[in-house]
Amino acid sequence: MSYAIDFGTSNTVITRLNRVTNQAEIVKLSQLSQQLGENPPLIPSLVYVQQAQQGKVLLGQQICDQGLDLKNDPRFFQGFKRGIGAPIQGFLPELDGKSLSFEQVGEWFLQTLIEQLRQDAETLDSLILTVPVDSFEVYRHWLGQICQKWSVEQLRLLDEPTAAALGYEENDSNILLVIDFGGGTIDFSLVKLDLNQNGQTQGFIVKWGEKLFGSNSGQKQKTAQVLGKVGTNLGGSDIDHWLIDYFTEIQGLTKSSLTTRLAERLKIKLSSQTEATEVYFDDQTLESYELNLNQEKFNKILENNDFFGKLDDLMTQLLQQGRRNGIESQEIDKVLLVGGSTQIPAVQTWIKQYFSTEKIKSERPFTAIALGALKLAQGFELKDFLYHSYGIRYWDRRQNAHQWHTIIKAGQPYPMSTPFELVIGASIEHQPSIELIIGELGSQSSTTEVYFDGDRLVTRSLKTGESNVKALNDREGARTIANLKPLGNPGKDRLKLQFWIDEACFLRLTVEDLLTQETLMRQQIVTQLS
Repeated sequence: MSYAIDFGTSNTVITRLNRVTNQAEIVKLSQLSQQLGENPPLIPSLVYVQQAQQGKVLLGQQICDQGLDLKNDPRFFQGFKRGIGAPIQGFLPELDGKSLSFEQVGEWFLQTLIEQLRQDAETLDSLILTVPVDSFEVYRHWLGQICQKWSVEQLRLLDEPTAAALGYEENDSNILLVIDFGGGTIDFSLVKLDLNQNGQTQGFIVKWGEKLFGSNSGQKQKTAQVLGKVGTNLGGSDIDHWLIDYFTEIQGLTKSSLTTRLAERLKIKLSSQTEATEVYFDDQTLESYELNLNQEKFNKILENNDFFGKLDDLMTQLLQQGRRNGIESQEIDKVLLVGGSTQIPAVQTWIKQYFSTEKIKSERPFTAIALGALKLAQGFELKDFLYHSYGIRYWDRRQNAHQWHTIIKAGQPYPMSTPFELVIGASIEHQPSIELIIGELGSQSSTTEVYFDGDRLVTRSLKTGESNVKALNDREGARTIANLKPLGNPGKDRLKLQFWIDEACFLRLTVEDLLTQETLMRQQIVTQLS
C-alpha cells in the first residue's frame, strides 16, 4: 500500500492510497492523532522521552492528553525538526546517560509512526515523504538514511509546496502558486499543471532514477512542472517566540517550553477571534500565567519583527522566477494556502495585496501536502529544477581564505543536456593526488543560526554577506578525485572535469587525465542534489 507522510514542525499528517477506490484518505492513528472541531486528524509533532537508552518515547496526542507539553521538563521536545541537520549553538540535553541530538529525536518520532502504521496496515511498500524547498542536502540525506531502515520498496521525496499544488486538485487551473507557511518554514512554489483536452496531463514518473512506468507502456501520466520556488527558515514557532519576547518585556513572563505552548495557543485563537486570553495555573508549583492579546497588537508585533518585509522579499523572488519562465503574476490562476500559519488573518490580508480574493483558496491548510504527495503513486511526473547552487572550494590567496566557485547555478533544469566542464592543475611540486570539495551554496545575503535561549530552540537570520555553504564530500576517502601517475607539477593543466546531473538529480563526475589521456572516473555519483 502507498503512504505519504508530511512531517511538519508543528503537526504531521499521514495519508494512504485506497486500493479499492484509488483515492487518497487521511490516516488516523489511535492515541497519536488529534482531532479538534472540523480539523482533520493531525499528529502533533511532539516527543516525550521516557527512557533514552531504550528509545522508549511518547509522541503526538499522547503527550497532550497527559499534560506533558505544559511542564518544564527536559524530556519534552517540540520544534525538533528545525534542528535536524543544522549547526546548533549551545548544548543538547543528556537523558539517562545518553547524549541526544535533534536527529535522534526526529528518528524516534518517525520510527514510532512507521511501527504504528505497520500494525494497522497490510503492507507498507511505497512511501513518499515531503521536505521544505529550503532544506539542505544534509536534511534530505538524514531522511533518506533513516528510511532505509524501514525496508520500504519504493521511497521518494517531494517538495512540500509542490505536493500541495497536487493536493488541492485544481484540475481546471494551469498555473498555481502555493504558499506553504508551517511551524518551521515558509515556502512559495509556482507550479504548472500541463492539461490536455480531457483534463489530464502527460509525462512519466521518475523514482530516484528508476522509472515506475516503462517508456513503452503507452500510458499517459500527469505532469506537474515547477516554474519557481523560494523558501526560508521562518515559521509559526518564530511567531510564538516573538509573542513570548513581548510578554517577557511587558509583564516579566518566563521563557520556557510551557510559556511557548501558551503563546502558541494564544496565536491559534487569534486566527478566529479579535481578542484572546490564555490562562494557566499549576496546582503543584503554584505558578500562574495569564496572557491577553488582540489582533491590533498582534499585527504590531509582526511588523516590529519585519515579518511582512520578509514575506515581500520572498514574493518578489518568486514572481521574478516566474517571469524568467514566461509567467506574469496576472496569469496565476489560483493561490493555494497551506500550513496552520496561513490561517493568521494578517497573513491572509498580506496575500490579498498581491491577488484577488477569488483566486485564493484555503480550505485544505493541513492536508493538501500529504494528499498531494500520493499523486506520485497515481501517475504524475514532476519536472523540476535545482533550488540551490553548487560549487567547488578553492584557496583565495588575496583573501588568504577558502572561497567557493559556482559550477552549477540554482534554477538549473535536470537532467542536464550538456555537462559543465572545468580544467584544473596541480598546486605543488610532485603532487600525488588532487582533492576536490563540492558544496551546496545557500543564500548569498543571509544565513540562519540555530541556538538555545534557555531551554527553547530559536532560529534567526544573520545578514553576513557570505555564502551559507554545506560541504557534500568533505570527509575521509571522499575528497580525492584523482591519483596522479606520474606525479603532478604546477604550471600545466592536468585534469578535465565534467559535471552532469541525471534525471534522478544525482550529480555525476567524469575525470580525464590530460597528460596520460586516461579516464580516471566516469559518471561517478557524487551525491543527490535538491
